[in-house]
Amino acid sequence: MKIRAARIEDMPAVTAIHNDAVVNTTAIWTESTADVADREQWLDERTQSGFPVFVAVDEIQDVVGFASYGPWRAKEGYRLTVEHSVYVRSDQQGKGVGKELMIALIQEAKTAGLHAMVAGVEAQNVGSIKLHEKLGFEQVGLLKQVGQKFGRWLDLAFLQLTLDQRESPDAS
Repeated sequence: MKIRAARIEDMPAVTAIHNDAVVNTTAIWTESTADVADREQWLDERTQSGFPVFVAVDEIQDVVGFASYGPWRAKEGYRLTVEHSVYVRSDQQGKGVGKELMIALIQEAKTAGLHAMVAGVEAQNVGSIKLHEKLGFEQVGLLKQVGQKFGRWLDLAFLQLTLDQRESPDAS
């Protein structure tokens, strides 16, 4: 498996992974699938904003997962904090793809001089929570019944990783 920057030609596979998560999981809290044009626009917006989009490809160069991060909140006071997303093709879950994508995101965030990375995970997604914890994230909050999908309420667990040990935002 190789992790690399996403390209426009990866978007059909990214769209398929995204839509599978929409239709079959509570990882994405929407009920609307996307088309390739939507994912191409998403890629363009992310890269134009300076945010990474990575894909994991297998030995035959099939995309088996993707990951990105973007702003945590719009206000400038949050500019050193990002929220990330990682999605793995259903037949590749549990094989280390998500871990490798997250490691790449964490390294990129550190290189970019960011201070904190946040994950919002559906609270019953124990596998994702455990993966985050193995990578140093700690659960810092739980919002109960803030979402809904498949006819039930969803709780949102927040996990956070502090990327550096700066004493203040101006410290290097």
